[in-house]
Amino acid sequence: MSEESIRLVTIGRIFRRRWRLLAVFAVVGALVGYGASVVFPPRYTTTASVLLPGQWEERELLTQVDIATSSTVVDRAAATLRWRGVSGAELRDRVTAQATDGNIIKISGTADTPKRAQQLSDQVAGQFVKFAARIVGGGTDSAAATEAEALRKQVEETNRRITDLADAADPGQTVEGVQARTELEKLSTSLEEAMTKLDEADPATNKAGMVVMGPAARPTGEAPPTRVQLVGAGALLSFLLAIIGHLAAARMNRRLRTEPEIAAALGSALLGTVDVPGDRRGAHRPEGSGRRSWIRRILGVDTRWDLPTPQRSDDEAGRRIRYRRVCARLRDQLPAPRRLLVVVPDGDEIARRAAGQLAAEAGSDPQLRMVEVSVDRPIVPDRDTESGALVVLSAGSWTAEELTGIAESCADGGHEVLGIVVADTVRARETRSAAPPPDDATLAFAVPGHAAGGSA
Repeated sequence: MSEESIRLVTIGRIFRRRWRLLAVFAVVGALVGYGASVVFPPRYTTTASVLLPGQWEERELLTQVDIATSSTVVDRAAATLRWRGVSGAELRDRVTAQATDGNIIKISGTADTPKRAQQLSDQVAGQFVKFAARIVGGGTDSAAATEAEALRKQVEETNRRITDLADAADPGQTVEGVQARTELEKLSTSLEEAMTKLDEADPATNKAGMVVMGPAARPTGEAPPTRVQLVGAGALLSFLLAIIGHLAAARMNRRLRTEPEIAAALGSALLGTVDVPGDRRGAHRPEGSGRRSWIRRILGVDTRWDLPTPQRSDDEAGRRIRYRRVCARLRDQLPAPRRLLVVVPDGDEIARRAAGQLAAEAGSDPQLRMVEVSVDRPIVPDRDTESGALVVLSAGSWTAEELTGIAESCADGGHEVLGIVVADTVRARETRSAAPPPDDATLAFAVPGHAAGGSA
């Protein structure tokens, strides 16, 4: 299986076993997003368009965009609007402009109401047109402007004189009179066309004729992020953070999962692996009562999610064969009388059930006495008539430090760890029930043994 498939399986396991907790995180994130929408009121944005006639280069359009959002233009718009508690500096953060195709500059204004957004866009667009016209008019040479105006007056005077000459020409229908009037009319038309071209070639006249293309449309919806978007983003972000938190916790998990690692931590050899039928999630559910335990059970955090799904096992006869083989290896290692102390970590329900089944299969040879030892402060009872200790535990439940502590506690009590049995949960098949264990085996397991930090 590839690493990608393993990740997908892990994420699927999180969804299946932590869906309640993920739902709670999503709801909390949605509430946070709703709170953010209350703290930050909704905004509305609309756009006003300004047409720049004539030929404009790209850098000139960018200059006009900067002028449209300059402090001078926005401050004048703020002075005209006179909104209470809103200064020109605040409005500069709410006004944007961009140049589009066709020499059009779009000026966008954002405000807390649709009406104010429309007023802001229209006012900035109007002030921009006025300010740009003033810049163009102020940048024109006054002498050249005077000469151009004088030239226009002379042309107009010439046109009037030509008209008078045409009227004073031979009023008859002679060929000479008609030709004279035709030539005078052509001369007048040529002068008018020349003045028109002169006006079009004048850059001041060409670029000062900016036009606001109608009022800005009043917005009908909120500008992003809207309240719905904030709620959805909060829920999605919290959901993803919960997933990432689970993956990070699994990455930092130091519990030993493989049999060689467990054997190395306890400093002993593995005698075998046994199967315990049942639900692995239920087996790892800690005991407890009260409100906190009830809440953990409701959210589904009272069970381990990072454990793989239990595999389907053989029938009961096949599982008992595994226990019998472990008992046979113990008989080969133990001298007579064969008595052994079975050490089970406190809270490991799988190991406790496996130890019980192992004692039932062993009967009185060897005679097993089980003690549950706390992993926080492990204390194993002193050696009495036992020939050593057998540690039974489940994989993926304990760290190397905890298992090392159990091994050291066994050594302090005078017990040599003769072997390790790893218990795993499997899904049992519905088969015929096996014969009940003999009575003497049950009595051998029932021999009480006490240890500080654990109970038999």
